[in-house]
Amino acid sequence: MNTENIGPDLSTLTPMMQQYMSVKMQHSHSLMFYRMGDFYELFFDDAHKAAKLLGITLTHRGKANGEPIPMAGVPYHAAEGYLARLVKKGETVVICEQLGEGDSAGTRGKAPMERGVVRIITPGTLTDDALLNSHQSSNLVALCIQQNQIGIALLDLSAGIFKVQQLDFQHEQLAIELSRLMPSEILVDEDIVDPNIIEQIKKQLECPVTKRPNVDFNVNNAQKTLCDQLAVSTLSGFGIDHLPLAKAAAAALIHYAKETQKTALPHIRSIQLEQSTDFIALDPVTRRNLELVEPLFDHGTSLFQLINDCQTAMGGRLLSRTLMQPLRDTKLLDARLDATAAMLNGYHESPIRLVLKEISDIERVLSRIALGSARPRDLVQLRQACAQIPLLRHAIQPMTQAKQSSLIQQLDHELGDFKGLYQRLMSAIVEHPPVLLRDGNVIAEGFDSELDELRKIRDHAGQFLIDLETQERENTGVSTLKIGYNRVSGYYIELTRAQAEQAPDHYIRRQTLKNAERYITPELKSFEDKVLSSESRALAREKMLFEMLLDELRQDIGNLQMMSSAIAQIDMLANFAHQARLRNWSRPEFSPEIGVKIIAGRHPVVEALSKTAFTPNDTTLDFNHRMAIVTGPNMGGKSTFMRQTALITLLAYCGCYVPAKSAVLGPIDRVFTRIGSADDLSTGKSTFMVEMTETSQILHHATNQSLVLMDEVGRGTSTYDGLSLAWACVIDLSKRIKCLCLFATHYFELTELGKESGIDNYHVTAKELNGNLILLHKVQHGPASKSHGLQVAKLAGIPASVIKEAQNRLKILEKQQHQQLNKAVQNDLFSVADESSIQVIERVVEVEKDVPALNLLRALDVDNLSPREALQQIYALKDALEA
Repeated sequence: MNTENIGPDLSTLTPMMQQYMSVKMQHSHSLMFYRMGDFYELFFDDAHKAAKLLGITLTHRGKANGEPIPMAGVPYHAAEGYLARLVKKGETVVICEQLGEGDSAGTRGKAPMERGVVRIITPGTLTDDALLNSHQSSNLVALCIQQNQIGIALLDLSAGIFKVQQLDFQHEQLAIELSRLMPSEILVDEDIVDPNIIEQIKKQLECPVTKRPNVDFNVNNAQKTLCDQLAVSTLSGFGIDHLPLAKAAAAALIHYAKETQKTALPHIRSIQLEQSTDFIALDPVTRRNLELVEPLFDHGTSLFQLINDCQTAMGGRLLSRTLMQPLRDTKLLDARLDATAAMLNGYHESPIRLVLKEISDIERVLSRIALGSARPRDLVQLRQACAQIPLLRHAIQPMTQAKQSSLIQQLDHELGDFKGLYQRLMSAIVEHPPVLLRDGNVIAEGFDSELDELRKIRDHAGQFLIDLETQERENTGVSTLKIGYNRVSGYYIELTRAQAEQAPDHYIRRQTLKNAERYITPELKSFEDKVLSSESRALAREKMLFEMLLDELRQDIGNLQMMSSAIAQIDMLANFAHQARLRNWSRPEFSPEIGVKIIAGRHPVVEALSKTAFTPNDTTLDFNHRMAIVTGPNMGGKSTFMRQTALITLLAYCGCYVPAKSAVLGPIDRVFTRIGSADDLSTGKSTFMVEMTETSQILHHATNQSLVLMDEVGRGTSTYDGLSLAWACVIDLSKRIKCLCLFATHYFELTELGKESGIDNYHVTAKELNGNLILLHKVQHGPASKSHGLQVAKLAGIPASVIKEAQNRLKILEKQQHQQLNKAVQNDLFSVADESSIQVIERVVEVEKDVPALNLLRALDVDNLSPREALQQIYALKDALEA
């Protein structure tokens, strides 16, 4: 059964189930983990869904309307693992926790324990390590769309990152921005957003889209919401006063984060304005084709996976973000390159990386501290990080003293000084605390005298009584005085009837026996209260002290976040230096003139994974040579050559050294790729349709500062259609758009365009030896002479009989073509020689109309010819044909 079958009358349910339903009705669209003792339980529809998603047992508990209530549960101590699996599947989970003391289950006639929602876990609001990927950010993004404008805001709760932008609304630009931001969850206004946009987002990103009330996106209230959060009176200092939709999107994020976390957000202290023009635009297709962060196939290796040897998790996340949003500001890029050069010049990256290795993910630790969800070991990680700061500053000191890098000097300042905080945490937290605060023994001995006393009572009650008994015997002079305990009277001091007259005035009679009197003193009563509740009181005291420490840390959260950010940047820069030294990469240069000039460039991933030496190649594109048509055999290296050009360019615009002998790069606004194709059956698009859609995007959005890589345009349709499309694309890219373009093709007819200004021919070299094809992978000027298709097929393992049949058919086709065109040019099955030959073939019937032999045939009166005359006409026709 499900919750809808119960109806509004809950009186037939037990008090506990009534409580469950009252909370569940407020969160009807989310799974709810309902705490019952040592388990989180799910009921009704939630139980069925959780059992299916998690593979847990479905059972039942009690009845509703005469039917068993479905139930499934997970152990409280193992909940994080189950939560991680649910969140990965895009589910939202409400945590309903026990807030009071009492019967965990509740019974009829007795009020159940108080419970309430303490947190709502969604894919975009994660902060716990167990629920997060250490190298991926958990980005919550909100979109506010009105008319032809869109406000976009991003919040990473786990890192305290808060950014906004506002731009003209275009579907293609939105796709670019979302692929750059990599959202884990997207919020939209339920009253405004176009349902087609939601479908587009879901298809592109496969992340959940959450509809939120219109009031959360209210433009008029956004200013106050943000000012309250950032503790300012105006937003002018952040540069967003004139961007109402950006502010509305940002305010929606704040509302949602507070609602899900059930607490304030003290670590969200600033907001950063971004412009789309700050970054090189990369559409989703380009990001996928270049394998920047994720490989195309499970067994593949992305650029990020190859070069991410950052020593901290936050450094790795910064590297991932940097690869996804290359900068266009060459001053910032040169600052990174200067810092990398400074490290390389003195081999400084090695000691820096040794120190960084000891630093945990304090970026996320600080977020948990701010949200009040930090655990004891989080504070130990922060303490260890503080201990490493002096060592890190010492490691970068040679560079700061020599003033080799302004960026390193700035980061040195931002690291700050946290010796006091380190000492405070050393005195407050034990060296190896338990995972959970509820397990106790978190606060160090000597930090709090009251806690020490409670622990002493708890752990040494027997010794305390012995000491007290000895003290009282000395004070009263009664050597037989004894201290005892029973469950009825509690602790007492016992004197015999004869000794009772010697009892001091502060002794209070507690019980009279036949032969003895029992007393209590204020000191013993205090001890009794303490020892009987020392365990729970010690734990409560620890919780209070721990919260006090968190409050202290929140006061300094801004400086701690600055320190965390500086560590991440130093880690990424040290990794850049490490990669440059390890892989023999060089420093790129930037030029104000449009162009890409790469000498001896290599594909970073292919080179690293190849078992043989990689063949480097040059790339030269500039104002006078904007288009390079690349021909050559399959497997010859055309795609590798094009991709390495893009990757070298993007690495340079990340501020990283590049796999080349040298690289000089002009301004680049966007990078496009159209490499490879697959059909998209879910939207009814064929392979050729996908190819043409991607080509259309390029032709509509590329500029004269764009780098465009196009491979095999037009191969998914008939010969003439495909060739015509490819030809027209080359002309449009080179003449109208005037972008920088590498255009790989097997249409050898396109090489005729090398005669046009701005278009050059290149080919990847190969040679045949004893019938076998040897791929040399070297790119040289000029067009290729052959496609070598059959030889590549042979390398791929096509059966010899098929290869032989293909060779025979090729000879026939070549002979036919030679006869028709009177040219000895080898072409493959799917091409024709050149533009003039196209005209000859398409107009063959018209040409034949002017042949003399045909004119003779038309003039014959066949019905009136004698045999002799017919024979004479045949000779005449033969002479005409030979002429």
